[in-house]
Amino acid sequence: MTFRMLTKHLQKHSNTLAHIIQTYTQSKQLSNGKLLHAQLITSGYPSSTYLINHLLSMYARCGQLGYAHRLFDEMPQRNLVSWTAMISAFSQNSEFAKAITTFCGMCVFGESPNQFAFSSVIQACSSLKSVQIGKQIHCLALKVGFSYELFVGSNLADMYSKCGSIIEACMVFEEMPSKDEVSWNSMINGYAKNGYNEEALVSFKKMLTEDVTIDQHLLCSILCVCGPLKTYNIGRSLHSFVTKLGFEQHISVGNALMDMYCKLGDMDSASQLLNINSKGTNIISYTSLIDGYVESDQIEKAFTIFIELKRQRIEPNEFTFSSLIKSCANHATLEQGVQLHALVLKYNLDQDPFVSSIIVDMYGKCGLLDHSLQAFEKISKPNEYTWNSLIGVFAHHGLGHKAIDVFEKMLLHDIKPNSVTFINLLNACSHSGLLTEGLSYFNSMETIYGVKPKSEHYSCVIDLLGRSGKLKEAENFIKSMPFEANAYAWCSFLASCRKYGDKERGELASKSLKIIDPLNSGAHVLLSNIYAKEQQWEDVKSVRKMMKDENVKKLKGCSWVDVDKRVHVFGVEDLCHGDKKEIDLKLDELLRKIIKIGYVPDVDSVPFDLDYDMKVKILNHHSERIAIAYALIRMPIGKPIIVKKNLRVCVDCHSAIKLMSKVEGREIILRDNSRFHHFVDGSCSCKDFCVICLICYCSETQDQVQQPEQPNSEGPSHVDFDTKFLKICWRMKVKDYFLNKIRLKLFLF
Repeated sequence: MTFRMLTKHLQKHSNTLAHIIQTYTQSKQLSNGKLLHAQLITSGYPSSTYLINHLLSMYARCGQLGYAHRLFDEMPQRNLVSWTAMISAFSQNSEFAKAITTFCGMCVFGESPNQFAFSSVIQACSSLKSVQIGKQIHCLALKVGFSYELFVGSNLADMYSKCGSIIEACMVFEEMPSKDEVSWNSMINGYAKNGYNEEALVSFKKMLTEDVTIDQHLLCSILCVCGPLKTYNIGRSLHSFVTKLGFEQHISVGNALMDMYCKLGDMDSASQLLNINSKGTNIISYTSLIDGYVESDQIEKAFTIFIELKRQRIEPNEFTFSSLIKSCANHATLEQGVQLHALVLKYNLDQDPFVSSIIVDMYGKCGLLDHSLQAFEKISKPNEYTWNSLIGVFAHHGLGHKAIDVFEKMLLHDIKPNSVTFINLLNACSHSGLLTEGLSYFNSMETIYGVKPKSEHYSCVIDLLGRSGKLKEAENFIKSMPFEANAYAWCSFLASCRKYGDKERGELASKSLKIIDPLNSGAHVLLSNIYAKEQQWEDVKSVRKMMKDENVKKLKGCSWVDVDKRVHVFGVEDLCHGDKKEIDLKLDELLRKIIKIGYVPDVDSVPFDLDYDMKVKILNHHSERIAIAYALIRMPIGKPIIVKKNLRVCVDCHSAIKLMSKVEGREIILRDNSRFHHFVDGSCSCKDFCVICLICYCSETQDQVQQPEQPNSEGPSHVDFDTKFLKICWRMKVKDYFLNKIRLKLFLF
C-alpha cells in the first residue's frame, strides 16, 4: 500500500494516525513523520488539536523546534496538552527564556498549568539561575496545589539548590510527602554543589534507611563529596558499596570513582580503575586521571596518559587540554605548552573560554608577555575567565598600570568582575606600589561591584600595606578584619617586617603564623632574618634550634633553565653538573665585571657571623646565578635568558642580576615563586619595589651552610662538624678556613 493510499485509508481514524506519529517520534523517524504531515495537509485532512499536539511533540523531540513553534502559532485552538508540549519543547531544547514566556502566556489565556508544565518551567528557571521567577512559580504551584507533587517538588528543590538557596531547597524537600531517588539525588547533589559536603553524606545515610532504589545518579552524587572532604575511608566504603550493587562497570559511576580517588590523592587506585575497566572508559575517564596527576605534580604521568588516550583514538576535549596546559603554566614548560596550543588549534578549541584563558595564562607564566597578549586578542568573545587571566598575567609581571587598564576595558565590555578579578587586581597594585589605587578597589568591591571580600582579598591588602612600609596600618587592618588572618596574610606581614626591620611586629607575626601553620618554615626563617639583621646571633641560633626540635623542614632553593631542548636544574653549590668548572669561571668573571660598575654585595642576606669574603662567595653561588652563568655559556649571543626559581629571589641576587644584564648586554627574565622580573640594561621591571626577600637564607644561604647534626646529648660531634665545614670551605674556595671555622663553630654551638 502506498503512503498516499495509507493516508486516505486512515482519514477517519485519528487514533491510528496519532499512534503512527507517536511511533515515528519514539524511533526518531523525522523524515517519515514529515511525509505523513505533508500528506495530511495535501489530502485536506481536517486538522484537530489532538493530532496537532502529536505532531508538535514529534517535531520538538526530534530537535525541530522551528517547525514545532510554527505549528503551535498556527493552531486554531490550543488546550492544556498543547501549551505543556510547547513549554517542554523550549525547556528541553535550551530555549529557557521562551519556555518561561510561553508559561506566562498559558496563564494569561486562562489555562491552568499541570504538574508537567510546572516541572518544565521550573527546570528553565533552574538553568537560567532565575530564582526570583522560580519563587513566583513556586507560589503559583502552592496556590493550585501542585507544590507537593513528586516531580514538581523535586524540580523545586533542584532549582533552589542550583541557585544557591540551599535553605529553601531543604524546606521544599522536607515538606514533600513522598520522595523517590530523583528527589533524594536533587538534594544530595544540591548539597554537594554548594559545598555542604558533610550534609550530603548525612542525607545519603538517611536515605539508606528509606525504601529508595539506588541508581547510578545517586552514587555519582555521593562519590563527588568524598574528594573535597578528604574522607578516604568513607570513599573506600562507598567503592565497596558500588561493587556490591554491581555498578562498578557503569561508565558514569566508574568515572566518579576515578575522580574521587584522584581528589583524595590515591593515584594508584585511580589508575587501577582505568586498567580494570579499560573497555568501558571514555574521555571523562582519561581527563579525570590526567587532572589527578597534574594536581599531584606528576606531570610526566599526565602526559603518558594523554599519549595513551591518543593511541586509543579517543578525542581530547577542552577539559583535557585545560589540565595539561595548566601544568605547563605552573612549571613554565614552554615547549610542551606550545605543542598543546597547536593541538588546541587542530581540534578547534581555541575559542573555548576555559582553554583560551589557560593559554593566555600559560604564555604569561612562561615569560612571553607578547604571546600572551596575542593569544588574548585572537579570542572573539572573551569572557570573565579570559579577562581575569590577562589581568593576572600583568600582575605576575608587576605591570600594575596595565592590569588596571585591562580591568577598565573589561568593564567597558560589560563583563562583570568576580572574586578572582579583584585578587589579581589587588596583587597587581601590590607588586607595583599602587597603594591608593589598591585600597580604592578594595573599598569599592562590595559597594560598587557587589563582590564580598574574602580572606584572600584581605591578605592582598595586608601585603599591599606591608610592601608600602605601612606596617602600623597593616597591623590595625589585621585587627579590624571580620575573621582571623590566614597564613598567607601573616607571612606577607612578617616579610614586610623583615624588610623594614620592625623586630617587635615581626615577632608578633611569627608567633601568630606558627599558631596557624606550625610547619611553615617561613615563620622561623623570616624571624631569624630579622635577628640576623640586628646581629642578634644568639636569637638566630635559638630560632634554628627551634626549627630542628619541631622538625620544621625548609624548602630547598633551586633554579632551572631550558638550554638545547633540555631542562637544567641547579641547586646551591651544585657539584653534580658536568660543566661545573666552566660555570665557576663564568661566575667569577661576572662577579668581577659587576663589581667594577658598582656592585656592592648585600652581606646582610647571609645570617652567619662569617668574614666578608666568605659571605660574598656564598651569595655568588645562589642557584639563579648558577643557572644564568650556564645559560650565558651555552645559549646564543643576544637570545633572552629565561630562568625559573622555586622561591623568591633575594635582595642581593636581584641587584647582581640587574648589573649582569648590563655587562652582558642580555635580557634576563627571572620567574620566582611570586612574579616575573625582566632585567634589561641594568634595570628591572619591578622598579626594585617587589624585592622583599621572603625566604632568603632559607632557600639558598642555609642550604650552603648547614647546622651540623648533634648525635647525642653529650655534645656535638666535632669530627662531623669539621668534615662538613671543610667541604663548605672547599666548595667556596676559602683559604683561611680555620678562622671561619672557629667563628662558625662558636656561633653554632
